[in-house]
Amino acid sequence: MNQSNWKVGLPLALITAFMWALLPIALKGLLDTITATTATWYRFVGAAVLAGGYYGWSRRLNLRQLFERALLPFTLCAVAGLLTNYLTYATGLHHITAGAAQIVIQLAPLMLLISSVLWLGEHFSPRQWLGVVMVATGLPLFFNQRLPDLISGADGEYLLGLGYIVIAAIGWAVYGFFQKKILSRATPQDLLVLIYLVGTLCFLPMAEPLSVAGLDWLGWALLLFLTANTLIAYGAFTKALAAWEASRVSATLALVPLLTLAISALIGIFWPDYIEVEPLNWISWLGAAAVVCGSLFAAIGKGR
Repeated sequence: MNQSNWKVGLPLALITAFMWALLPIALKGLLDTITATTATWYRFVGAAVLAGGYYGWSRRLNLRQLFERALLPFTLCAVAGLLTNYLTYATGLHHITAGAAQIVIQLAPLMLLISSVLWLGEHFSPRQWLGVVMVATGLPLFFNQRLPDLISGADGEYLLGLGYIVIAAIGWAVYGFFQKKILSRATPQDLLVLIYLVGTLCFLPMAEPLSVAGLDWLGWALLLFLTANTLIAYGAFTKALAAWEASRVSATLALVPLLTLAISALIGIFWPDYIEVEPLNWISWLGAAAVVCGSLFAAIGKGR
């Protein structure tokens, strides 16, 4: 067993948290200029070239095993799940705020846990059930200022965006569920590189690659950041898990939604024209904290 080293694990976990917290903010700023499909396609192209090139050059890539008869159905479902997640998340983000997207996407790990209980025979501890209740309670609290319009359907565009983010959460849960079955025979990088390659091909007919010619310097900076974000975040995440306990890494990453809300609030003060910021009162912050803590309890509830 590797010795825990928080001096290495904590900074890497914080890098991952900040990268994931900044992701919807950067993506939101880009969606006024290019389509969600185009932004998603460029993310896949960058990841396919960089990750595929690196693992291929170092001879650490073996995609053939993912197409074996025993794994192929799981591979197809995992690929479809993550492609759905990427596209619907970006599409939903076009209609709602970055902070709201990060709160709602917390349903994804919860759905994965529930599916594992239903179909993999895993068991929930009382603390994990408490986490589910906290998330279910925290969501309406977070959206307390929008609830009347959402219930009446008066804010149809925002409701549509929430629907897309829920679909994105389902897509991620599907990916995570079938990834569990795949990783007993294949490596995570094999699956992710395959997904990047398939996403590049699938989204190309719907994307508008030449539309980036109209981007200004900020747009190009955001696009480059989004392209590198996935690889940097997942690389830091993997190394953090190797150096530090998984429960402590998970606890650090649970801060992601709150970081997104805090950074968005600061941007709203100093750069109000950049993106729309979610209106928050003390009840909203209480709901956000409940969602974050509930997600954390559900994820590591069996730990001591």
